[in-house]
Amino acid sequence: MHMNQLRLMSWIKRCLCAVAAFGVAFAIGCATGQGQPHMAAALDELRAARGELQAAAADKGGHRVRALELVDDAIEQVRRGIGYAATH
Repeated sequence: MHMNQLRLMSWIKRCLCAVAAFGVAFAIGCATGQGQPHMAAALDELRAARGELQAAAADKGGHRVRALELVDDAIEQVRRGIGYAATH
């Protein structure tokens, strides 16, 4: 493939990922309602942090991978907290 075609494909993939992330964030925002703006904001920030960690160079002595695991755990805990608050 020509280098410009590869760049275009990469750009398209990034755009699609951004649109998907926005859609997920929007859906979660709708599900959480107006009562949990801080939890929704925390979830958005954690997802952004996850994206940055994924984009970082891999060679970090295992710390990048561990950070990704911890961020994934934090995302899950925030989601559970939002779910709990929505039902109680």
